Amino acid sequence: MAKTDKKENPFVNLLINVIIPTVILVKFSGADYLGPKLGLIVALAFPIVYGIYDFVRTRKVNFFSAFGVLSVILTGGMSLLQLDPKYIAIKEAAIPLLFGAATLISLKTPYPLVKTFLFNDAILQTDKVHHALEERGNRAAFERTLVYASYMIAGSFLLSSVLNYVLAKIVLVSTPGTEEFNAELGTMTALSLPVITIPSMLVLFGALFYLFRQIKVLAGLSLEDVFVDPSEKTDNNAEPSA
Repeated sequence: MAKTDKKENPFVNLLINVIIPTVILVKFSGADYLGPKLGLIVALAFPIVYGIYDFVRTRKVNFFSAFGVLSVILTGGMSLLQLDPKYIAIKEAAIPLLFGAATLISLKTPYPLVKTFLFNDAILQTDKVHHALEERGNRAAFERTLVYASYMIAGSFLLSSVLNYVLAKIVLVSTPGTEEFNAELGTMTALSLPVITIPSMLVLFGALFYLFRQIKVLAGLSLEDVFVDPSEKTDNNAEPSA
């Protein structure tokens, strides 16, 4: 029997982390339903519980999921403490900014994060790429490519940071702990996908395209040559039948 990793369903992720919390915050945080405080707690419980469930299911600490859960907890804590919305805006900007800084700092370590984001064994046949680079004497040039790609990734996080801050400042104008504030928080959550995620992903895809182009130029390999084939991965993990 083949052992296959259970892949996360993107629709379920979107449903639990965005759609359900948004509906609760916007529609069910009024006095006739859950009320502002309980509505906020219930809405934020969905992404928190899902993040914990994902960790239990995979037995792996996902760096981004962990920060996502932390972000939700901080948002909930600030809202329940009725802190000024400007602190939520600062928090929204700070987290992607930390990711960007970590990406640049990691270039000074043996484990640059660009290899986690783009150049990793789950996506590409990295050993094959390295072998082709060595044969052509382009290993140093490719290392410079990874540095430039890191700058592009850091730029995507910087863009996300700025958009997060601007969106929070524009949308969150009511007093925390009120029905109006919960509705604004739900609106901000819903808008984060088109306003923040999509532009940042476009920059990230630009970095990915640049990396693939450089692999073709420096290693002489096409995308078909270096992409990992999921079916082959499954076959390699298959257990011999009795």
